Amino acid sequence: MRTFEIQGVIRRKQGSGTYVNQPTQILDAGLEVLESIERIAQRLGLTVSMGSLNIERRSANPEDCRNLGLTDCQEVIQVSRVILANDSPAAYLIDILPVDILSPDELMANSTHFTGSILDLLLKRGQPPLYISRTEINAVPASHVVARALGIQRGDVLLCFTADLFSTENQNVVHSYSYFLPGYFRFHVVRRVGRGEL
Repeated sequence: MRTFEIQGVIRRKQGSGTYVNQPTQILDAGLEVLESIERIAQRLGLTVSMGSLNIERRSANPEDCRNLGLTDCQEVIQVSRVILANDSPAAYLIDILPVDILSPDELMANSTHFTGSILDLLLKRGQPPLYISRTEINAVPASHVVARALGIQRGDVLLCFTADLFSTENQNVVHSYSYFLPGYFRFHVVRRVGRGEL
């Protein structure tokens, strides 16, 4: 059962039961270019949508200060949301930004056009000009918060991208966590062959 769940064949919901997933198309993407889930899906002719959304304005904690280069008296906005594929949870995304980059008021003003991608929102706005992203990829156990958001068991293994998005002025403008459910995503990397001395 655990193997079937990891492969995305079944889905267990605590207190409710075990369900067979409908066959789903997989979002298959290379990692050489940073794109939102929405852009990848659009390119592949697939449909994704945003599920639950939580926007929180709060004081920067020590981890935020370290990740974003802030002082602890500054404020950040944290945007957490579930991304649905075939109306089922497929990913849980958390973006943390300084409020001078994106304020809750600006995000709410764009709420009718906000489909879940902070990246697309910043690219459309054009400020700050974005340059590069550094991403670390790990398999992690689902925390209580992530498990509840995705409707899975706490401790289930997810693919997690922890990323920092930098402006052309080398300012870290977004620190993000993206948790992907197995069975909905397939990522690949195209690499050239090294020509070191033999």
